[in-house]
Amino acid sequence: MKTSKFAFGIAAALLVLTFIDWGWASSVLLAAEGAHHGGSDLGSTLPLWSIIPFAGILLSIALLPLLAPEFWHHHFPKVSAFWAIIFAVPFLFAYGGEAWYEILHIYLVDYIPFIILLWGLFTVSGGLLVRGKLTGTPIVNTVFLLIGTIIASWVGTTGAAMILIRPVIRSNKERKSKVHIIVFFIFLVANIGGSLTPLGDPPLFLGFLHGVSFFWTLKLLPMMSFVSVILLVLFFLIDAVLYNRERKIPGEMAAAGREKKPIKVLGLYNLIFLMGIMGSVLMSGMVKLGEVNVGGVHMGIQNFLRDILIIIMGLLSLYFTPKAIREENEFTWFPIQEVAYLFAGIFMTIVPALAILRAGEHGALAFLIETVRQPIHYFWITGSLSSFLDNAPTYLTFFNSALGQLLPGIPEAQAVPELMTTHEIYLKAISCGAVFMGAMTYIGNAPNFMVRSIAEESGIKMPSFFGFMVYSICILIPLFFLVTMIFF
Repeated sequence: MKTSKFAFGIAAALLVLTFIDWGWASSVLLAAEGAHHGGSDLGSTLPLWSIIPFAGILLSIALLPLLAPEFWHHHFPKVSAFWAIIFAVPFLFAYGGEAWYEILHIYLVDYIPFIILLWGLFTVSGGLLVRGKLTGTPIVNTVFLLIGTIIASWVGTTGAAMILIRPVIRSNKERKSKVHIIVFFIFLVANIGGSLTPLGDPPLFLGFLHGVSFFWTLKLLPMMSFVSVILLVLFFLIDAVLYNRERKIPGEMAAAGREKKPIKVLGLYNLIFLMGIMGSVLMSGMVKLGEVNVGGVHMGIQNFLRDILIIIMGLLSLYFTPKAIREENEFTWFPIQEVAYLFAGIFMTIVPALAILRAGEHGALAFLIETVRQPIHYFWITGSLSSFLDNAPTYLTFFNSALGQLLPGIPEAQAVPELMTTHEIYLKAISCGAVFMGAMTYIGNAPNFMVRSIAEESGIKMPSFFGFMVYSICILIPLFFLVTMIFF
């Protein structure tokens, strides 16, 4: 009973946040109405050292779980709040209305919808129980990764990851070597698999909102297939070596073989709610219902409707899914809580980094922006920044940069179709960079954090922030060089 009340309490809080988006902030923060709304002037005045709090929260995420695990486990929300306050107070004091606008904008337009979508996908997918047990053989694990990679573009990387991560963990419960399984799962299911539609990954959805046609992203299939096939083959070979090594140890894997049970999926009605969430997201990109002004931030009414529908889908899943299914699924709220707390701080402290990027050649990162000229540059710069910044605004920054460089002075409505055709190689480079390199770090894409959290809750000791980067640098960077040579 307490768990149910807590779950519905979370949903109610999200619903309140949605209505705060719509009305309350417009009256309380009306002083921000007159603030500058472009962000480029602000970005041209902010010094590079203003991103120190952002670097601080990233280093905290990277080092504290390793150096002070007990402290981090109990106090990570306070650490996130600390860095957010360290940035916000002097920022508001120095820039007044402009600062209010930037903070309002990133929370109302980016953070709150981001958390609502993640909560909805996490809640609904947690009601899908894959009962039974397969032995975590290399073939079984590779098939799991293949299925996740295929469906990620259609149910979102978060949806695919949350549906499959627990069955993967259960199937490999008796395995001694399983960290590599979760790492490749993050590479493929939580990131690269979402390359083919705007539903797959937030950067592509932003492109869709700015005029990139829904099915244009299918042109990324050659790049995605190339990377995915190599990763799947590499995973199979690594897993086969480790699996065979374990089988040579007396007694190892014997229990796993005896416990093999047929697969049965319970809670399939949650697929209806999952499709409802995907339909809500798609609707918000296709339907224009006008705008409301919230504290100076212009927001589409269809986006509020999307968020409300997502919350309704989550509540319906909580109502119709028996408690026993979620308990057997080992469903807890901790992964989404961890993401919410940490990304609240990340989104606050990321403001100066994004503003400086938006300022382009007039900002403190002009030396970086000026080097971006060819598709290879767009692929690597967009991807590198997406590994540590939110990949959605990073995509949008270089999307606009490409429009300005290749089609100067042409209105966006006319320029985007030209970018999709005459200059499509640039758009492919930006899209692949943002989606593929989200796999480079735990913070590159939100599902990465959630998968890691669920794995650790299940007793798998995952690599530290830098430990995970050792995997990604050794495995992904050589692969991305191949992608550059062949496609860009």
